[in-house]
Amino acid sequence: MSSTFVPMAETFAVETWWVQIIKGVIIALIGFTLIPAAVTVERKLLGRFQHRYGPNRAGPYGTLQAGADILKLLGKENFRPAASQGFLFYLAPILAVVAAVATFAIVPLGEVVTIFGQPVGLYGIDVGIGPLYVFALGSIAFYGLVLGGFASGSKYSYLGAMRAAAQLISYEVAMGLSLVGVIMITGDLSLVTMVEYQQEHLWFVLLQPVGFLIFVIAAMAETNRAPFDLVEADSEIVAGYMTEYGGGGFASFYAAEYLNMIIAGAIATTVFLGGWAIPFWPDAPAALGPFVVIFKTFLFVFFFVWIRATLPRLRYDQLMSFGWKILLPLATLNALITAVVVVAI
Repeated sequence: MSSTFVPMAETFAVETWWVQIIKGVIIALIGFTLIPAAVTVERKLLGRFQHRYGPNRAGPYGTLQAGADILKLLGKENFRPAASQGFLFYLAPILAVVAAVATFAIVPLGEVVTIFGQPVGLYGIDVGIGPLYVFALGSIAFYGLVLGGFASGSKYSYLGAMRAAAQLISYEVAMGLSLVGVIMITGDLSLVTMVEYQQEHLWFVLLQPVGFLIFVIAAMAETNRAPFDLVEADSEIVAGYMTEYGGGGFASFYAAEYLNMIIAGAIATTVFLGGWAIPFWPDAPAALGPFVVIFKTFLFVFFFVWIRATLPRLRYDQLMSFGWKILLPLATLNALITAVVVVAI
C-alpha cells in the first residue's frame, strides 16, 4: 500500500535550522492563544448542555472571561505548604507546560508556501519521528504530574500522583499501538508525510477506523478528561496532584491540561482526518491550511466537552480494566491485522 507513495516533503528545499526554530516558536504561541479559546468554548458548551448561561459578562458574549481568569490567577500569591519540597514543587508545573508547548510546536498546520522567494512549510519542526516525539514529551509531562503530587506533601496529592502514574502509562500503550497501523501504511514516522499520504489516498479515519476510535478514547484518558478524570477527581481526592497549588502553579497545570487537549485533537486531525486537506477541494489555497487544522481540532474539543457533559466518572477499577483488558488487546489486534494486509497488498 505504501510502495508507490513518495513523500512530497522530500522534494522541498531543506530549511535552515533557524527557520524551523522560528516556526516552532510561532506555532507554540498559536497554541497559547488557543487555550483561552478552548476554555471559553467548554464553558459555553457546558452551559448549553446544562440549560444555563455560560460566561456572558466579561467582553462580548463573555469571550474575555477566560483571559480575565488567567490574569487573576497569575496575580495571586504563590503559596507553598510547609511540608512540600520546594525545588520539585516549583519544577512540576514547569515540566507540564514546557512538554505541552514543545509537543504543539511540531503540529503541521499547512503545506509548503513561498515566503520572500523561499519555500517554507507551514509546520514547526518536522522531526521525522512525529509519534515518537509526541510520546517522549508526553512522558516528560507525566513526570510533572507525579512530581507535583509527590512534592506537595499532601496525601490527596500523592494519591492523585499514583493514579496518574497508573492511568497515563496504561492508556499510553494503547494510544501508541493505535498509530502503528498508520505508520505501517505510510512507511514513515513524519506527521507531514502522513498528511500528504491522505491527500493522495483516503483519510486514515476510513482506513483505520478502529485505530481512530482507540486513539480518541486513549487521548481522553491521557489528558485527564471526563469520564477519565480520576487523577483530579474533586469528589474523591479534592483536586489530586494539584490540590496544594494556587496562583501561577495552578494556572500552569490548568493551561497544560487544555493545551494537551488541543494537542490531542491536532494529532488526531493530522493522523486521521487529513490535516489541512479539505474534502472535494484538492486545490484549496495553502493559506487556508492553518484555519482548516484549527477548525478540525476544535471539533475534537467539542467532542471532549460533549462527553464530559454526558458520561459520569468511571470507578478506578473500571478505568484500569477498560485500558488493559479492552483497549490494549483491541489495539494489538488492529496492528496485527493491518500488518497482514500491508504485506499481502
